[in-house]
Amino acid sequence: MAKIVLLRHAHSTANSAGILSGQLSGVSLSKDGTRQAHELSERIGATVFDSIRVSPMQRCEETISPWLASKYSRGVNDYQLDDGIIEMNYGSWSGRKLSSLRREPLWKLIQSKPSKVKFPEGERFTAMQKRALVSVREAAASKKNGIHLLVSHGDVIKAVVAGLIDLKLDNFQSLVIDPASITILDVDAHSARLIMFNDTKTSIKPLLQAPKVSKTLLGGGAGTLRGKKR
Repeated sequence: MAKIVLLRHAHSTANSAGILSGQLSGVSLSKDGTRQAHELSERIGATVFDSIRVSPMQRCEETISPWLASKYSRGVNDYQLDDGIIEMNYGSWSGRKLSSLRREPLWKLIQSKPSKVKFPEGERFTAMQKRALVSVREAAASKKNGIHLLVSHGDVIKAVVAGLIDLKLDNFQSLVIDPASITILDVDAHSARLIMFNDTKTSIKPLLQAPKVSKTLLGGGAGTLRGKKR
């Protein structure tokens, strides 16, 4: 199975302002986000990725740049900006305060039935999920036992996780993806397994190098101890 590492961009200036930025240009990392991006260099460490896909939004590129420039990065053969994992197109909602958007009638439907929602002049949640899953599946197929990093956005990552583990899109608001968080799944052509979710502290290299475990995890899975199966 391929390991898919989903990284949400670090805290942005739009996050600080409480704005739904969507695909608007010029949204950079905040001061806190810049700190988080440099901390990510240590958390990612000397992990070797078989491919890296990054949303073309500025805040995503700024999130991974410190690691790419760090002592840990050994160069990347397959790095691409990927429109498939770009932020949701929120249409005319983009650039507006979240405090104002919560008063819109559409807000309740977004929370309860996102599969029915198309943003005014924007995108459907179903369309966003479909395009993002295509990118994830392409990455996983490019090296089936490889490790693949995708740097994206909160709603996109939530939709991807929901799609991979067969959680209904209408329930994806039950998931929380924080800035600079890492989520890891084992993925093959037919199934997926959630290994780490919304983690903002753990160094991931030891986890990614852990011995492979059986696909049949009766009893919950044994885990590892000192590099060996328990």
